[in-house]
Amino acid sequence: MAADGWHVLGAGAMGCLFAAGLAGGGGRVTLLLRPGDRGGPLSIERDGETIELALHCADAASCGPVRRLLVTTKAYDVRAAVAGIGAQLAPDAVIVLLVNGMGLVEELAAANVHADFYCGTTTEGAFRTGPLRICHAGRGETRIGQAGRALAPAWFDAWQRGVDNCQWEQDIDTALWSKLAVNCVINPLTAVHRCRNGALASRKTLRAEVSRLCAEVSQVSYAAGYTEVAQTIDATVAQVIAGTADNRSSMLQDVEAGRRTEIDYITGHLLRVAHAHGIPALHNAALMEEVKHLDD
Repeated sequence: MAADGWHVLGAGAMGCLFAAGLAGGGGRVTLLLRPGDRGGPLSIERDGETIELALHCADAASCGPVRRLLVTTKAYDVRAAVAGIGAQLAPDAVIVLLVNGMGLVEELAAANVHADFYCGTTTEGAFRTGPLRICHAGRGETRIGQAGRALAPAWFDAWQRGVDNCQWEQDIDTALWSKLAVNCVINPLTAVHRCRNGALASRKTLRAEVSRLCAEVSQVSYAAGYTEVAQTIDATVAQVIAGTADNRSSMLQDVEAGRRTEIDYITGHLLRVAHAHGIPALHNAALMEEVKHLDD
């Protein structure tokens, strides 16, 4: 494999979108499929046009040496999915986690996965229309980083060449926490009330719930050292709700499709941090229980 080649684990909308971007950056990209999944060209609908891209596809269980791995699975699938290719991981493997929620690096380390871990967050919008077929519905920003690392590694050049509006983030933990904070408010509320994001501003009762959740998220953010997030969470959540009023959150889509939600890695992570600092966060805890009932 070329020195700047990547394997992509998770052939959903985001995995396919970023696989296409990395391929456009000039590297060899291998899309890892589950047993029984069919390969073939990747089809991307964007700006009213459809393009097809030939990508190398391989069975995740027998994909050969993996030196650089992008993981875009659901958060609850990460540990098992990475463990499934553990025998293929090179000793100096780089793993980029572009996954909702937080706490996954620690979870993988506890499972004895040895790699050079990086994390990412993106506001790109995409959804699947079929196997290896996606619609790129909204352009956004992608940030990649590693805690404590100020300068990007050499392999990040391929990301900047191929992925639109992709930046190296020196403070990736704050970027991830900021997204988590917003998701803790919007995602579970829309999932429980089966509503689009805009309803959180238009309905009086939901506005009150948003306010209570933001207050707790702010308290936990202060305690965890994310002062700017704590100070701006109300305004940030209001801005996101207004800007995505017609959207159905990913957690709502999971509930409607009968899929398991990622609540354990979103509100669950917030509550673990809250517990470590002695903060009850009762409203977030109660909302998480409601979502967990939907998962059952």
